[in-house]
Amino acid sequence: MKNIRHLSLADLEALMKEWGEPKFRSKQIYEWIWKKSAGSIDEMTNLSKPLREKLNAEYFIPKVSIHHSQFSSDGTIKNRLQLHDGHFIESVIIPTEKRVTLCVSSQVGCSLACKFCATGFLPRERNVDFDEIVDEVTLAQEQALEHYGRKLTNIVFMGMGEPLLNYKQVVKAIDMISSEDCMGMSPRRVTVSTAGIAKMIQKLGDDEVRFKLALSLHAANDIKRDKIMPINETNNLKALIDALNHFYQKTKNEITFEYILFNNMNDGIEDAKELVKIYRQVPADLVNIIEYNPIEKADFTKPDEDKTMQFMQYLEKNRVNARLRRSRGKDIDAACGQLANVDHKEKQEA
Repeated sequence: MKNIRHLSLADLEALMKEWGEPKFRSKQIYEWIWKKSAGSIDEMTNLSKPLREKLNAEYFIPKVSIHHSQFSSDGTIKNRLQLHDGHFIESVIIPTEKRVTLCVSSQVGCSLACKFCATGFLPRERNVDFDEIVDEVTLAQEQALEHYGRKLTNIVFMGMGEPLLNYKQVVKAIDMISSEDCMGMSPRRVTVSTAGIAKMIQKLGDDEVRFKLALSLHAANDIKRDKIMPINETNNLKALIDALNHFYQKTKNEITFEYILFNNMNDGIEDAKELVKIYRQVPADLVNIIEYNPIEKADFTKPDEDKTMQFMQYLEKNRVNARLRRSRGKDIDAACGQLANVDHKEKQEA
C-alpha cells in the first residue's frame, strides 16, 4: 500500500489519465487530502464508488492521531501524537493574548544529544514525513478553535528533533502549510529552530526560503558550547556566524538567537559580554533569553531572579534587543527542553 499523500497534483493527474478518469478527479482527490484533511479514501464522497475501491486497493492515508492530550493550568495543551507505524511524537499549543503558537516536532527522538534537553536523551527512530507534520498542524488547528475560539497564528519547529536534519520534509511541510491548497498560512509566521547545522543553514539561504530562522545558541563561546551541545564540535560558532550571515544576505528573513540560562555556567556578566559580541556579528532581530526547565537526566538548574535580571540589564545596556521568555506548560512537561515522549500521567504513576 502506498501513501496517497505523497502524490503531487501532477502525479494524481497522471494516475487519473492512466485509469481513464477525467482530469478534474485529480483536483477533487487533492482537495480531499489537503483542504478537507480526509482521514480515508472512503470519505471522498464525490468520487464514484468504483474509483474509491480502485484507490483503496493501492493507496491509504496514514493519518496522525491524538493519543493523549494534557492541559496546563496556564492554557497550554500538549499532545502526544501517534504515527501510523506506532511511533510517538509531541506537539504543544501555546496561547497568549495576541497569539496561538504551535510547537511541532520534526523527528521521532533526536541524534544531537544536547545535555539539557529531554529529547536529546532519546534515540532518533526516524524522520517525520511532511504529511505527518501537516497533520500535527491541522489537529492543533482544530483544538485551538475548540478551546480558544481562535486559529493558530504561528508555528515554530522547536519540538522533538533537529529540523535541518530532516530538511526536505520540513521545507515541503512548510510549503504545503502555506499553500492555498491547504491552510494558506504565511511562511513569515513560521520559525524553524536549529541547534546549528552550518551547511544546512547555508542551503536555506541558497533555496531562498521565506520562513524565519532561530539558532539555539545557549553558550557564546566554543568551549562551553562544546560541553552542552556536541554538534558544536563540527559546527563551531565561526561557521554558524558565517552561515547565518549568508542566510540573511540571501533571504533578508528574521533571525533569532535562543539562549537558555544555566546557573553558574553561562549566566555571568562575562557570558553576557560574549553574547553581545556574537549578536553584533549577525543581523539578528532578537535574543530570546529562556529560563531553564529541569529534567530528570540533567543536573542543570536555573539562576535566581537577581542574576537573571543582571544578565538582562547588561544586554539592554549594550543595546541588544533581548526578551526574557517565561516558560509555559511546565506542570505538564511541555516547556522548552522537556519533550520526552512520555505521557505525564504515566510518569506520575511510575
